[in-house]
Amino acid sequence: MTTTILLADDEELVRLGIRAVLEAQPDLTVVGEAADGAEALALARALRPDVVLMDVRMPVLDGLAATRELLRPGAPGEGPPKILVVTTFENDDYVYEALRAGADGFLLKRSRPAEIAHAVRLVAAGESLLFPAAIRRLSAGHGNPQARAAMARAALTEREAEVLRLVAGGLSNGEIAERLYLGVQTVKTHVSSVLAKLGARDRTQAVIAAYESGFVEPSGD
Repeated sequence: MTTTILLADDEELVRLGIRAVLEAQPDLTVVGEAADGAEALALARALRPDVVLMDVRMPVLDGLAATRELLRPGAPGEGPPKILVVTTFENDDYVYEALRAGADGFLLKRSRPAEIAHAVRLVAAGESLLFPAAIRRLSAGHGNPQARAAMARAALTEREAEVLRLVAGGLSNGEIAERLYLGVQTVKTHVSSVLAKLGARDRTQAVIAAYESGFVEPSGD
C-alpha cells in the first residue's frame, strides 16, 4: 500500500528536500505541496492525503491554526489526515500547542532521511511520534488543574497506569509488551482503554494529559 503525503512549508528548498527523501521510498508518495497554512487546508481537503507534514511557522495561516482547523470536530471531510509537525527547534511552544490540538507527533527538519521516512510510516500506521525528553521539556510549566481532575476521574487500573507511564516514555506497543511480558494485542487493549477513559484522541493526547496532570513528572519518567 502507498501512503500519500502533503508537504506544507513556506521554504521551497525544504519542500524539495523532503519530497526527494520521501519519493525515494517505494511506499511513499507526495501528492501536493503548500507554501502556507491556508493552502495546506485547501489541499488537504481536496487531495485527502494520509499524512500532512506541517511546518509550524508559515505565513497567511500558521501550522498551529491549520492543524486546529483540520482536526476540528465537524470540519469538512470524511476524516482528518494524520499530522506530523515539522520544526526547526524542538523546544517550541508552537509544537506543544500543535500536539495539544491533536497532531500525531513532531519531526525535526534536521532529521536524517531514514528518520523522516520512518516517521511518516509510523504516524500513517496509527502510532504517535514522540520524543519523551522533548515532551517533558515542553510540558514543564503547563500544569493543568482540569487535566488533574480528568486523570482522577479516569480511575485507571494499576496495569493501565503502568502502560500509560511506558507510553509516556516513548515505548511502542511491541516494546511495552516485551517489558511487561504481555501479548501485543493485550497492550493494544490496555492502550485503547486508557484513551477511552481519558477522552484522548490518540497516544499523543494521552501522554500530554499524563504530564499536565502530574501523573508523570515532567522532570523524569
